[in-house]
Amino acid sequence: MTSPLTPPETTDTALVLRAPDAPAIVEPDDAPGMVPVPQERQLEIHRQAKEFVSELAGLDPRSPDFTTKVEGISKIAGSEMTQSSGYSTRMLERSSTSVAGAKRSGNNAQAAVAGTLGELRSTVEDLTPNQADLSVGRKILGFIPGGNKMAKYFQKYESAQTQLDHIIKALMSGQDELLKDNAALAGEKVQLWETMQSLSEYAVFAKALDAACVEKIDATRAKGQIEEAQKLEGDVLFPIRQRHQDILTQLAVSVQGYLAMDLIRKNNLELIKGVDRARTTTIAALRTAVIVAQALANQKMVLDQIDAINTTTNNMILKTSEMLKDQTVRIHEQASSSGVSVETLQKAFDNVFATMDAIDTFRATAAKNMEGTVSALETGLEKAKPYLERSQQNQRG
Repeated sequence: MTSPLTPPETTDTALVLRAPDAPAIVEPDDAPGMVPVPQERQLEIHRQAKEFVSELAGLDPRSPDFTTKVEGISKIAGSEMTQSSGYSTRMLERSSTSVAGAKRSGNNAQAAVAGTLGELRSTVEDLTPNQADLSVGRKILGFIPGGNKMAKYFQKYESAQTQLDHIIKALMSGQDELLKDNAALAGEKVQLWETMQSLSEYAVFAKALDAACVEKIDATRAKGQIEEAQKLEGDVLFPIRQRHQDILTQLAVSVQGYLAMDLIRKNNLELIKGVDRARTTTIAALRTAVIVAQALANQKMVLDQIDAINTTTNNMILKTSEMLKDQTVRIHEQASSSGVSVETLQKAFDNVFATMDAIDTFRATAAKNMEGTVSALETGLEKAKPYLERSQQNQRG
């Protein structure tokens, strides 16, 4: 014996859009750990650093080779720092426009979608059933002005159809722009990650140079070569530590920009999800309206038949009464089903407004979080600016 079928479980279809939290400010000392270097590569870098310091210590401090090698320390990771700075600057501009988009200003994809959603909400509010008196009272629909109210309401709905179609197309276009924006972000993230990996390796190299240089200075001082030790400390250790700090600062700014990219991508995904729900819910409301309109048209056909029966001859009174009784029952059934349909339509509109409220809440939270990211990027770039200028001067020198 087969077991009876059970109905499917109902699921909560409420739309919840959550704006991702703004990333914390990345400190320079924390940045290398966020872009780790493989252990094998670190061992190789430490070996190279020891060889470099050992070779440098064996040169005469007054020789051109010594000067050239010391100057080379100040140029370590120069091209990577310049490239990273360009990414960070573009990321700051992109973050600023994303904040504008969340606040319905600016001219980017988020701003366009926000404006279109506002237009959709305004249009739907004008068509909300509770804004019009759709009651039919006690009398039969069509015999009193209440019946005309229904007809006028759906005439208004029909006249707004073109505008709604335009809004839906604009939403789909905006959604496509958001998808393209995310695709571009994905490409930029790959390129920035490669640059950050290089900077992270250079940070390991600079730290290894520092350690090797300190070790060499201590060994030299232990041998009684005080002057040589002081020369290494002043001419070599200082530029190594200065360059190490430059690299760490630029790496921190790059990590901040990378996190901002991810934040914008997540905001775009949430907004895409909201647009999907708004578009599909609106279409569902339109279909409900069509169904109700068709039910009203069927009721009008029944009423026309009753009018024809009332004009028949007197010798058909009995038959006419029976038909009238039957038609009256059917009319009441139709009127009842019409009421249910209007309730369904109202529920569909409630779903639209729930979606709009979720999107408005998401935009407000996203704007606030994005402002934090913009502030962090601005602070990081301001810190990195003197280091970058120094790096460019060294390259020109």
